[in-house]
Amino acid sequence: MRKILLTALLLGTATLTAASAEAQQAAITQAIAGTRLDITATGSVTRVPDIAVISAGVVTRSATAGGAIRDAAARMARVRSELTRAGVADRDIQTSNISLNPDYVYENNQPPKLNGYNASNQLSVRFRNIADAGKIIDALVAVGANQINGPTLTLDHPETALDEARTKAIALGRARADLYARSLGMRVVRVVAVSESGGYSPPPPMPMMMARAESSADSKIDSGEQKLDISVAMTFELQ
Repeated sequence: MRKILLTALLLGTATLTAASAEAQQAAITQAIAGTRLDITATGSVTRVPDIAVISAGVVTRSATAGGAIRDAAARMARVRSELTRAGVADRDIQTSNISLNPDYVYENNQPPKLNGYNASNQLSVRFRNIADAGKIIDALVAVGANQINGPTLTLDHPETALDEARTKAIALGRARADLYARSLGMRVVRVVAVSESGGYSPPPPMPMMMARAESSADSKIDSGEQKLDISVAMTFELQ
């Protein structure tokens, strides 16, 4: 009975939402005395990322569960110390995962045989100076980190850039409406409605890579540029 009632409530909510949207559109149409024009415009800006986020961790293996966890904790303590020494603030270091899994050997027609345990300990690290991130990653590998994921490059404060994109989108939408109006021998009387979509979403991180402590290569992170888009739907009245 509860399931039936919940289903009925959900269907009722969906119906009300759809009805509300239709009513809103009908109200807009009724409010327009002339010709209705709907425009969608996108404003774009580019910025250089100022934040790099990586996942740095250790993966260990031992014959016992306790041994694997202790080894991972000890190595991660060295990784944390190196981050602190490099000037990374505590607020930019966050534990993202701790896991322990048994390792079984499977042979034909034989029951699984326990072969030890694998432990993983990972941190999410935010670098506010991208230029130094590569050197710090190399230092982390040297002190025991053997699993690196990232980076995700992002903006610390994207609001100003997004406002610029909004301004461009509105200007483009209005200019496009004027173009349509002139082509039709009409003029734009007013803006009836405006709605926004889009926004800022950081790009996905690069694939996981396993690091080796004996590597002598110097890592470098290139910031490049990121594009931020804001789309607006605008309704105009033409006469």
